[in-house]
Amino acid sequence: MQELNFPKFSFRFKNNENKVSIFDEIRKKFIVLQPEEWVRQHCVQYLIQHKNYPKSLINVEKELKINGLTKRYDIVVFNSDGSIRLIVECKSYKVKINQTTFDQIARYNLALNSSYLMVTNGINHYYCVMDIENERYDFLKDIPAYK
Repeated sequence: MQELNFPKFSFRFKNNENKVSIFDEIRKKFIVLQPEEWVRQHCVQYLIQHKNYPKSLINVEKELKINGLTKRYDIVVFNSDGSIRLIVECKSYKVKINQTTFDQIARYNLALNSSYLMVTNGINHYYCVMDIENERYDFLKDIPAYK
């Protein structure tokens, strides 16, 4: 797999019927290793190991309904009160991040009301804080660590 613009992490892998899988600590199972999953697993480890988010507050690959359509978010981090602190949209390192990507996460946030957004393809990372009052987001250099 492609080297990503994240710190180095150690992962558990297994090979089954010529398919490599990576262990997901949050879902507690092996997931077939695709480029987007490679990015997602790095991002999860970044949140846990470098931003100190408890695993218990992180959710991965869950469904949500938006305008009657079923969508799946990549990563959501909750606050201890159950509100949503962060939504992360992961793309393959082969995918260029553009306005469509930001539109996608903004649509998800209409349903989830997160304080922070992160979009990454593993190479480029974009962080935003929501300005609910003015219905916009402002870019940040990084997302805040868990307190």
